[in-house]
Amino acid sequence: MALNYMGAAAINAVAALLSIPVITAGIWLSKQADNACVQILQWPLVGLGVAVLVVGLAGFVGAFWRLPWLLLAYLVFMLLLIAALACLAVFVFVATTGSSGRPVPSRAFLEYDLDDYSGWLRGRVDAPGRWDEIKTCLAATAPVCSDLNITYTAPQVFFAAWLSPMQSGCCKPPTRCGYTFVSATNWISPIDVGADPDCAAWSNDQDRLCYSCDSCKAGLLQNLRREWRRADVILIVAIVALLVVYAMGCYAFRAARTDELFRRYRQGYT
Repeated sequence: MALNYMGAAAINAVAALLSIPVITAGIWLSKQADNACVQILQWPLVGLGVAVLVVGLAGFVGAFWRLPWLLLAYLVFMLLLIAALACLAVFVFVATTGSSGRPVPSRAFLEYDLDDYSGWLRGRVDAPGRWDEIKTCLAATAPVCSDLNITYTAPQVFFAAWLSPMQSGCCKPPTRCGYTFVSATNWISPIDVGADPDCAAWSNDQDRLCYSCDSCKAGLLQNLRREWRRADVILIVAIVALLVVYAMGCYAFRAARTDELFRRYRQGYT
């Protein structure tokens, strides 16, 4: 019986340790400047990871001190947490479906369209007043455009460059607008910018650029999409490992309870 309980304790300790990658993924997202300005996924990840850690430690204590009621509570709550993690993983995958960028003729970089992303994700940045808060945060914490004029001084060098999604969306006017290159963040406006709101929103003011453009919002969403997908891979691996450990914990709990019944039977308590 003691061996079965010790095995359950070891298994539950492993379950507690599996909270580390989930918590780490949330902390990593919180350190990314774009995620820090949007603040959507990182705290649910950290919260669920901490919950897995607490429940796993409770299971360890229940097995080590042979407390069946605590072990049973561990099995119930761990199952609920695994289900919550699985729902979150599926939600992240669905929410981040969409385009990975559109190629532009004679350009090495891609450009991004806000309509290519899920309605839920667009709503997180496109709500009234929300974008003003985000772009102010981005300008303060993630100055993605400041080095472009130094790095790319000639148009042929700039057009052959691989820009990040936010550099492509926020630091230059969309190619379709027909602006003429002067420097990476300074462009000559065409005579008629047309009806496209992004073309009219561009400004050579280095504090404004295309931060009010839908292309900038799309570039931010593409960054979020890439980072969230990476976190989702970690989450899925952790869920699979937790399911395996949970199944082993159920078996160990059942074996320990069976040994307990046999012990009582041999001692004449039943």
